Amino acid sequence: MMPSFDEFSRQLLEEAKRFLEKAKSTGDPGQTAYLHAALTLGACALEAHVNSVCDDFLTRNDLDVLDRSILSERNYQFQDGEFKITERLKMYRLEERIEFLFRRFSKTPLDKQSSWWAQLQAAFLARNSLSHPKSVSTLTCPAVERALQSVIDALEALYKAVYKKPFPPQARGLDSTLDF
Repeated sequence: MMPSFDEFSRQLLEEAKRFLEKAKSTGDPGQTAYLHAALTLGACALEAHVNSVCDDFLTRNDLDVLDRSILSERNYQFQDGEFKITERLKMYRLEERIEFLFRRFSKTPLDKQSSWWAQLQAAFLARNSLSHPKSVSTLTCPAVERALQSVIDALEALYKAVYKKPFPPQARGLDSTLDF
């Protein structure tokens, strides 16, 4: 049976945490591969969760075309005297979508002075050094640990802001439910 998208999002986060656990218990060269996997999957998990939140809000009737474009990552065009969403992809930066969710659905802007936001920016830089390398990137267990914690903290802040409840996996911190 195919998991739901929410289950898949949680699975990605659990896999990222498990790879971090494996990196902590493994020596080189395996450690580097596990750190790469943990960081990459952590970024994927964040994006999957943000996409899930966006999908939840797409059902609302009070959204304008730009709101729908940002939430669905679809372009819009002027057609028949009005702006309409197209099937053409329109990518927005993940940071921008997070900021949008805070402002639009909690009525307060994201606090860019919060510690989780600064840590998340560092996590994005680390992820980008892997995804778009221009030189050899060296990751450490503490750096990836901070990156994954920033993903969890970002999701906790987002859930509290837009759903008014905590992010369910937050209580487990970096402890994975997986044992592979």
